[in-house]
Amino acid sequence: MEVILKADVKGLGKKGEKVKASDGYARNYLFPKNLAVEANAQALTEYKNSEASKQHKLEVEIANANATKEKLDGKTVKLTAKAGANGKLFGSITSKDVAAQVKAQLGCDVDKRKISMADIKNFGTYSAEVKIYQNISATISVEVGE
Repeated sequence: MEVILKADVKGLGKKGEKVKASDGYARNYLFPKNLAVEANAQALTEYKNSEASKQHKLEVEIANANATKEKLDGKTVKLTAKAGANGKLFGSITSKDVAAQVKAQLGCDVDKRKISMADIKNFGTYSAEVKIYQNISATISVEVGE
């Protein structure tokens, strides 16, 4: 009997594969545990449609990530902070502060965990990398002034 696997089955195959299994194994183990469905025309069509849907969703996410990269890449975010007499800041500028200013100034909602930079403790211009999606990142400048 040919079945389409809904999950990885050790010794038989991986999720989404069309494999041949014995009738008893399929009826007594795979079907009751919802690990597989019989490979009929309807099941094959549903599987192909779900794969196409996943692929389309992935393409849309990548397109959105590239659009966000275009908005952010090379832009400068300006922050103000208080400092002591020698120019050393009270506290530091963290990725949380930068994420809030990116949203306010550039209109892009960025997660603070996706911004990689060192903590800023002095005035000046610094570089930060924003990871938007897998293998898609943008570089922004962070300018700290009084």
